[in-house]
Amino acid sequence: MAKHPLRWLTFTLLCLAVAVGVWYAMRPEPVAITVQPVDRGLVEKIVANTRAGTLKACREANLSPGAGGQIAILAIRKGDLVKKGQLLLELWNKDLTAQLAQTKSEYAAALARVDAVRNQVEIADREAARLRKLRKTGAVAEKETDQAVTAAEIRKAEYTAAMATADSSRERLKVLAAELERTQLIAPFAGTVAEINGELNEYVTPSPPGIATPPTVVLLDTSSFYVTAPIDEVDAPKVRVGMPARVILDAYGERHFQGKVRRIAPYVLDVEKQARTVDVEVSFHGDVAGDEFLAGYSADVEIITAVGSNALRVPSQAVVEGNRVYVYTPADRRIHARTITIGLSNWDFTEVTGGLTEGEQVVVSVDKEGIADNALVTVMDNQP
Repeated sequence: MAKHPLRWLTFTLLCLAVAVGVWYAMRPEPVAITVQPVDRGLVEKIVANTRAGTLKACREANLSPGAGGQIAILAIRKGDLVKKGQLLLELWNKDLTAQLAQTKSEYAAALARVDAVRNQVEIADREAARLRKLRKTGAVAEKETDQAVTAAEIRKAEYTAAMATADSSRERLKVLAAELERTQLIAPFAGTVAEINGELNEYVTPSPPGIATPPTVVLLDTSSFYVTAPIDEVDAPKVRVGMPARVILDAYGERHFQGKVRRIAPYVLDVEKQARTVDVEVSFHGDVAGDEFLAGYSADVEIITAVGSNALRVPSQAVVEGNRVYVYTPADRRIHARTITIGLSNWDFTEVTGGLTEGEQVVVSVDKEGIADNALVTVMDNQP
């Protein structure tokens, strides 16, 4: 009888050992997590473009001659830097040049005729005045005096006609000069030749009304640039002209450029199969070496609509659905879900206005399998 209690004790201990072994073998492994402390710093609320924006020159001119014709002079090449007023190209215009030269000669002859008639008028006026005086003394006949006065009036009429002829020649010169100008393409500002649609001796024609044709020369003012980018119509009411912004150019990697909103389109673009957007223009602010840029670069903008300069914040990736975070407690090596109140937010940081205190550690690897309330965890060695 004395051996039965010992046997039962042995059996109980064996079962307990087996149970402990099974539990140990089947116990959940701690989830490896990364954490970050709640701290204070800058949090910005931003509005960003929905599709890639474009870097544009502040001035762009699509130029074509005012008349059609054959290119006789092509004074530029693609990529050339030109000055304001510089000749870009000229169409064949020898006929107009000859007419202009002829009209200049006619105008010169008309001016000479005006001078000659003016002298004759002065002579005739003096002669008529002299005879009037003599007529008063009876030294000459009335008929002779009348003839002198009439001759003076005729000379004045001839002078008026000569002046009209000269004026007509001068106006004809203006017409020919305008027609000649239509055959020349002049740079309206200093810039870079971005495109040339035409070769020497080729024919070019101006665009007919209502029909768009490629410009003969595209000229860009590359001394300054701006970015135009589409933003979602939902975000448009948050944006104001003058708001600070950041410009990110793919060609410059992580480098950001400071800017500000200079224009908001007064209408919404409705593009098929795309969200409705509003175009926003952002100009560069501060010291920007625009000569490094190339028009047409793809660009993104971040418009800063609000700023918290010393906000309590957590990484935005730590916030999950329902404005919850997982707080790590070193005492029990577990994480605990906690609902927080948030303020400003962007892709990097979210402002916490309630539910957390500075220094607490929140899980940032929330996409790890096994992350749950009260889960046992182990913190990666390279984390606080």
